This record gives sequence, structure tokens and C-alpha cells, in this order.
Amino acid sequence: MRVHIGGDHAAYELQRALVAWLGEQGHEVVDHGPLEYDALDDYPVFVLRAAEGVAGDEGSLGIVLGGSGNGEQMAANKVAGVRAALCCNAELAQLARQHNNAQIISIGGRFSDEETAKEMVSAFLSTEFTGEERHQRRIDMVEAYEQDKSLPDAP
Repeated sequence: MRVHIGGDHAAYELQRALVAWLGEQGHEVVDHGPLEYDALDDYPVFVLRAAEGVAGDEGSLGIVLGGSGNGEQMAANKVAGVRAALCCNAELAQLARQHNNAQIISIGGRFSDEETAKEMVSAFLSTEFTGEERHQRRIDMVEAYEQDKSLPDAP
């Protein structure tokens, strides 16, 4: 699978570890950076490129990383059509794919050790969207709002 990845200085070491590990697992990794440590770098530079990569590369998935993962998730979700989920364990990563058809996992490098991050990424990459009508209906509502700001009908 092709995996787009981007982060910042706060998760630099974790990102480097994941890039190497993903390659060992047989994935094609597109590393959007940073490629060297810079304590003053800005996550949108790398995260937006990773999210754009996923949006324009059908069938690919992505990983964004930062200190908390919050800003990175928010930035990735600004890219049209992208659904990024902040996860802190493998179960959330799995549910993000199964129920929300998320294409990007966001990980907080200050809150996840390497082993946990690998477990989350493994669960995320190996889980398929269920396609259940109720889950697709909800995704469709969000996408409609994203496109034309139409609110879903209230019960």
C-alpha cells in the first residue's frame, strides 16, 4: 500500500521510525517531511502536503504526526475530501477506518511510544471500511455540508 506521511519536529524521531518500519512491512512510503530535525518547523508545511497526497492518490492512506496530533488532524481535515482521525490506541484506529472511512491517522508523538504508534498504524492500514449504510449515510451528510453547507435534516 502507498502511505503518505508528514509531521513536524515534535514527532520527528517517531516519524523516522515509522518510515523505516513501513518500508520493512512492504509499504511504499511517500515521505513529505520533515527530512531533518528543525525545532522551529511548522507542521502545516508537511501535513498539508501529506493530506494532498492522499486526496490525489486513490487507494492510498496517510499518517500525520506532531506533538499532540491535534493541529495535524485539523490541518489534514482542511484538505477537501480528507477524513483524518486523531487516535491514541489501535481500537480507535480500527474504528476510524471501519465506521468513518478515515484515510489519515493522526498521532501525537508526545503521547504515543513507538510500539503503540506501530500498533495503531498497523490496525489503521489493515482495516477496511464496513460500507454499512448507517456509516455511509453519516459520511455523506458531512460531505454534503463540506460541499455546499447544507445541514442534514433534523429528526
